[in-house]
Amino acid sequence: MSASAPTCAYCQRHVAVTEFFPFCSQRCRMADLGQWLSGSYRVTGTADDALESRDDEAGNDEPQEKLS
Repeated sequence: MSASAPTCAYCQRHVAVTEFFPFCSQRCRMADLGQWLSGSYRVTGTADDALESRDDEAGNDEPQEKLS
């Protein structure tokens, strides 16, 4: 079984491990970032999942006591 060569995460060309890895170039790295920033890429889930996640991270299950 031979290992396949890695491909660019954006354009799917074969990639050597460089400073831009997993992309083949700075152009592909910036194009991929632009896709995320424009909202073209999305992580699947529901709005309820996002709210539950924020509540868990904030630890708002118990009221906090005020220090006087």
